Amino acid sequence: MVKVLSGLVAAIVIAVGGFFGFQFYTQHRIASELDAALEQVRVAGGKASRGKVSFDLLSRTVTIAEITAQSAAQPPVSVKIGSLTASGVSQPDPARFSAENIDITDVEIGAAMAPQPALSLAYKVPRIIVKDYSGPASLQRPPSSSSFADVYRSVLEQFAGVAATSITAPSLTATMNQGVATPGGGEVAYAGLAIQGIKDGKIASTKIDAVIFTANTQPPTGKPDKLTGNLANVAGYDIDINAIAAIFDPQKAGDDQYYRVYRQITAGPYVITSGQGPLMRIDSFVADDVGLRPSRMQLQDLLSLIPPPGAAPPTPAQTRALIEKVAKLYEGIRIGNAEMRGSSVEMPDGQLKFAAMRFNLDNGKVDEFAIEGVDGRTPQGPIKLGRFALKSLDVANLMRMSALFSNPSQQPPPDQALGMLALIEGIELKALAAPFKDTGRPVNIDAFTLNWGQFIGPIPSKLQLALKMSAPLDARIPGQDVLVTAGLDKAAIDLNLGAAWTEASRAFALEPVTLDLGGIAKASLRVSLANVPRGVFSPNAVQAVAMAGQIEAGAIDLTLRDTGGIDLAVAQYARLQNVSREAARSAIVEGIRSGSEQAAATNPDAGAAVEAVARFVESPGQTLNIKLTPLGKVPAMQLMQLLKTDPMVALAQFRIEASTGL
Repeated sequence: MVKVLSGLVAAIVIAVGGFFGFQFYTQHRIASELDAALEQVRVAGGKASRGKVSFDLLSRTVTIAEITAQSAAQPPVSVKIGSLTASGVSQPDPARFSAENIDITDVEIGAAMAPQPALSLAYKVPRIIVKDYSGPASLQRPPSSSSFADVYRSVLEQFAGVAATSITAPSLTATMNQGVATPGGGEVAYAGLAIQGIKDGKIASTKIDAVIFTANTQPPTGKPDKLTGNLANVAGYDIDINAIAAIFDPQKAGDDQYYRVYRQITAGPYVITSGQGPLMRIDSFVADDVGLRPSRMQLQDLLSLIPPPGAAPPTPAQTRALIEKVAKLYEGIRIGNAEMRGSSVEMPDGQLKFAAMRFNLDNGKVDEFAIEGVDGRTPQGPIKLGRFALKSLDVANLMRMSALFSNPSQQPPPDQALGMLALIEGIELKALAAPFKDTGRPVNIDAFTLNWGQFIGPIPSKLQLALKMSAPLDARIPGQDVLVTAGLDKAAIDLNLGAAWTEASRAFALEPVTLDLGGIAKASLRVSLANVPRGVFSPNAVQAVAMAGQIEAGAIDLTLRDTGGIDLAVAQYARLQNVSREAARSAIVEGIRSGSEQAAATNPDAGAAVEAVARFVESPGQTLNIKLTPLGKVPAMQLMQLLKTDPMVALAQFRIEASTGL
């Protein structure tokens, strides 16, 4: 709206400038030139008229009353001006016109948004004041047609030749009507509009004290309601009108370059309420380096996103076409950095607060989308979140991928659905506290990160997972009752898992794998596989299984440190057998050693390993180290089957090294 208003002022004043000669200003000449300009509108099929024209030579002031114009385009664009007074006018050279002050009153602009004529916009501006104006003395290039897009583009192009210290409008009202077929519409009221530093198609700053909108809504069920929004302290800095004009220019439809429109935009607070009370609040918003890409932001494509009133639900093909347009829209906007602070939303269980929300956007991709400082409630209790972030999110292609699911009767094949994994590189979560059932105690996730990449088709061949959390134990849950009885009131987990495949060596490794179960045990594991073919990562399950037959088992290293788990197991055994803990421990150790002879008969190394396990149980706080090295080529699929049917034979395929120590 600010750009329409600014451009309109430029176009009107340029027309007035053509009425003056360098040496003389006569009322007759002004009226004749104005009539000639209005006649151009009528010749094009539109309507135009004006009221009385007067000129005061001493004050160099010209006044024009009641200017009206309406384009021939359907739907039409109409302009009405109550009066225009320009004082301190001069013509420093034949091509330029200047005025110390321009005062325009009772401006009304009406436009229907083609191709949806039922959606109309009407603007009313009681007063516009322009200071230190300078601009062309005649229209540089008239609109190529009377369409809304061409008129808008022409106005913006004329504005490029205008200079002014400031343009202010104490108030402005915009009304939107969606037509009889679609109830709704609303009104936007602007207060304290001030545009500063206009020169060479650029604006130093634009500020609005307050924007208040009201919208009538009709829910599918329930009574009609009215939404009210109040946005304060809106400001834009270093604005490039030429960049905006590019999206209205059909000749720029193939231009893939980004043009910066704003250096910075700031606003806030922003409050939305309904008839039932407050709905949402945002304390502040800032966006830096906002740019547009003409090839993805052509006006007609944007207007086609608006469905006509009463339109039937879109077909799957129409839905896919619409999603493609939205995806292009994301690719057409670049935002260096955007941040919202102090947000809150009213929810059924109470207010949901967000300390900050941050993102950027370039070529349809977001490097990081982060939400911080979440505080809310659920029926079970409060929930808090320090930070949640998505890494390298491809928004535009995610939109396109979602189009695959637009037809419920024709779902995409698995490989296409898996392709969504490649559109994001990771997830991060910190400081989450959420209620655990009805216990009144929280589940705490201190940190969770999951990253993946190195894609082979739609499947990643590299993954990194880290999780540190704790959760209360519930004696009502089978298995947890043992831990609760032993004196543990929560389970603490610290997990790190890495997995990567190297194409050159065809090796796959799970490394590192570390797990810390607080108060029970710490473990680290490394598992390697050899001769892993690329085809294993196929989304075709049959092909993947067939290729898996080539995989060979590699070395396995396990380190297990007792931090209390052995004592818990001994205590539980003692309770079940109704014996002392010493007797229980001796019985467990004896049971382990009793199988050592059988294990040694199959694999001599196995006997030593069993003895190491016995020593591990016998002395609390020990560390158990076990390393398995293949004695030859061991097919992984065959090994897995042997582990199910005959574990001792499976272990015989390895050299086993086992030891204990503190």
